[in-house]
Amino acid sequence: MGANSSSISELPDNEYLKKLSGAEPISENDPFWNQLLSFSFTAPTNSADLKLLEEATISVCKSLVEKNPRTGNLGSLIKVFLSRTKELKISAECQNHLFIWQAHNALFIICCLLKVFISRMSEEELQLHFTYEDKTPGSYGTECEDLIEELLCCLIQLIVEIPLLDITYSISLEAVTTLIVFLSCQLFHKEILRESLIHKYLMRGRCLPYTSRLVKTLLYNFIRQERSPPPGTHVFQQQTDGGGLLYGIASGVATGLWTVFTLGGVGSKATPQLEQCSPLANQSLLLLLVLANLTDAPDTPNPYRQAITSFKNTQGFSAFSSSHPHVFQINFNSLYTALCEQQKSDQATLLLYMLLHQNGNVRTYVLARTDIENLVLPILEILYHVEERNSHHVYMALIILLILTEDDGFNRSIHEVILKNITWYAERVLTEISLGSLLILVVIRTIQYNMTRTRDKYLHNNCLAALANMSAQFRSLHQYAAQRIISLFSLLSKKHNKVLEQATQSLRGSLDSNESPLPDYAQDLNVIEEVIRMMLEIINSCLTNSLHHNPNLVYALLYKRDLFEQFRTHPSFQDIMQNIDLVISFFSSRLEHAGADLSVERVLEIIKQGAVALPKDRLRKFPELKFKYVEEEQPEEFFIPYVWSLVYNAAVALYWNPRDIQLFTMDSG
Repeated sequence: MGANSSSISELPDNEYLKKLSGAEPISENDPFWNQLLSFSFTAPTNSADLKLLEEATISVCKSLVEKNPRTGNLGSLIKVFLSRTKELKISAECQNHLFIWQAHNALFIICCLLKVFISRMSEEELQLHFTYEDKTPGSYGTECEDLIEELLCCLIQLIVEIPLLDITYSISLEAVTTLIVFLSCQLFHKEILRESLIHKYLMRGRCLPYTSRLVKTLLYNFIRQERSPPPGTHVFQQQTDGGGLLYGIASGVATGLWTVFTLGGVGSKATPQLEQCSPLANQSLLLLLVLANLTDAPDTPNPYRQAITSFKNTQGFSAFSSSHPHVFQINFNSLYTALCEQQKSDQATLLLYMLLHQNGNVRTYVLARTDIENLVLPILEILYHVEERNSHHVYMALIILLILTEDDGFNRSIHEVILKNITWYAERVLTEISLGSLLILVVIRTIQYNMTRTRDKYLHNNCLAALANMSAQFRSLHQYAAQRIISLFSLLSKKHNKVLEQATQSLRGSLDSNESPLPDYAQDLNVIEEVIRMMLEIINSCLTNSLHHNPNLVYALLYKRDLFEQFRTHPSFQDIMQNIDLVISFFSSRLEHAGADLSVERVLEIIKQGAVALPKDRLRKFPELKFKYVEEEQPEEFFIPYVWSLVYNAAVALYWNPRDIQLFTMDSG
């Protein structure tokens, strides 16, 4: 960069950057700013390029940290940016490329500097850098305007008020990115920040009135998934007769311009990955998640969370509630479509979880959709590919299913949706299966994966809770789904016998010797018996409530009837085994009377006839199985590190040195 620079290696010697970070104060009215801000390049979009950029400019940043207390040049740069943003809306409407281009460049430099400042100093020190001004000898200090609050408010206004056009896309993205950088102080603290200067500015004062508009704009950015315009859209075309970039700039603007910065620069070809995504949508969603997970102030609840939990559908007829100060309306159909299409990313799944768990309006709307498979199938794919996903993404997907299965209408409707050719399910060709049966298959597969690999009790419990919630509404189970239910019980039965045998051998060994301590087989046995009990309750719930709808489950039960023998007299299972034993005995007797060598079709016919004949009052009634998702106490201890791990891994045009991160270990995301 600079009059003769065109590579990163030359940035430390760039004359404009050296002057900015030098010992001489620069007035905000100095023509220097026109020279500094007249460069053109597409910002780097991957961590490797960003790392190079940061390493090349670190000496400039360190010099500015050292000299800024005397020069106040950071404040001058910010004031230059603030003055130029006042006309941005008119500039966008008038297609004034030059004005928007220089405002974007100013914000890009501010963002780069801020990131380094925030990673190397406390918020109190940062605030001092925003208040330094050049003082003439003998002058008295006047109360400085609060530049941090003014800049934050300006960024929010830019996001919500500037129309999204090709020429404004880059500056809108930079504004969202700069807000993320402002909030990134959390990355450099091991503890959750509960009192933060930046949080205070965003949750009260001048920024507060923009809360609902900011949340709405960020949501719409996510919904629209606007792709980045072609590189160079926001700048003038390069002259063909010369090495540098010389633009026809109006009189009064200096002509000592920077040459094009070639790192991902104007005219460079975008990577296929970037062509398929929207940087603004991605960055907006990350900022939204960060804002929604800010901790409440002692006297002020998080207004961004309030906005997310209370917004309504534009198609709805309910009046706004005065108890929700930040309520707004948004098109739920567009939001639903975006959520269905974007579930491959952790951040979209986390947003779906937050909306289903915390916004009753969204949850009611989603459960009323007649195309619920469009949402459920991507969630099932996440669970199916559990080996390729991080544990947090799997948890979020599973909790979403648990929340959905709390609704009886959902549990009934999923068995009415018939799917054709599920290509991603590799264990068996599924040419036709109900959404309900597929959901059962995927959840059971997750349980079995967990039993053999991760052995996570939390994952186990939530899987079983989802199956339990659905069990009373099981309808027309696919034969393979019915087989897998009994196969899972078989696996648990074998595991129970193995642990019981180990406990018995261990006890015998301890009687023959004085060695100690003994392994805690009693605890292992207790855990597995709890899971077996839950599986028996799920099977019993289906038989009690919808026996005549599920001949394939009865068939699978009869085929593996020997599995249940050992549990008939077990004190932990005697009560729940009564109904299962009765069903097995009743249908076994009818099959015996029908003769030998029966075909599968004939057996199923006898089961269907028997289901009508079996007196319902002979089956003992048990309390309905219903499990409700309850968020852990102090959920911020989980969600804030999770959200920032997503920002660290998924943010566009942001790079932090892993050695500086304190909030989470680098393998936790």
